[in-house]
Amino acid sequence: MRILIVEDEPDLLASLAQALREEGYAVDTADNGDDGLFNAEGTDYDAIVLDVMLPGIDGWEILKRLRKTKKTPVLMLTARDQTRDRVKGLDTGADDYVVKPFDLEEVFARLRAVIRRSANKTTNLIEIGDVQIDTAARNVLFKEKPVELTAREYSLVEFMALHRGEVVTRTQLYEHLFDENDTTMSNLLDVHVSNVRKKLGAEFIVTRRGHGYCIE
Repeated sequence: MRILIVEDEPDLLASLAQALREEGYAVDTADNGDDGLFNAEGTDYDAIVLDVMLPGIDGWEILKRLRKTKKTPVLMLTARDQTRDRVKGLDTGADDYVVKPFDLEEVFARLRAVIRRSANKTTNLIEIGDVQIDTAARNVLFKEKPVELTAREYSLVEFMALHRGEVVTRTQLYEHLFDENDTTMSNLLDVHVSNVRKKLGAEFIVTRRGHGYCIE
């Protein structure tokens, strides 16, 4: 899963990005509104963490412009704790709202929730044949036994599971699994898919020749 953080406080931006990367997310960052809007419009993120008070374009305007073209889940992050600000954010198109100071675990939980809702999932548990995926605990069971996946392998499984029944192109997978700082090898995706098949069964991810991959 790929996340964009738009936040102008350097320490908060760095710590939040690091924490999300440790959770296995691919993370892009922007410390001003103009760069944030450019990234948000140019890349299909799984979710955006968006501060309200930013240099240049503020968070309200970013959200307003983004909603003209994209439905990317947006978690607003702000020091403002007044009801009218929360209402404004939600009415403008935000999916959820967190007030600073916040607990990282709450941010993680809210991010998981907005991503899940965007995929029309009502629970954190996804069952596909003998495979059970817990998006809250970020773990996977195969035939009721825990399976050790790397962070990137888990991200691949979760993204594919949330798009079950859809053909996902290689380009989409690259965009959602790797951030702007990753230097990817051309065959790296094939390696991850192969490893997942070894751990969860050869037919778990089906290759659609010339199109991409699918969980049927």
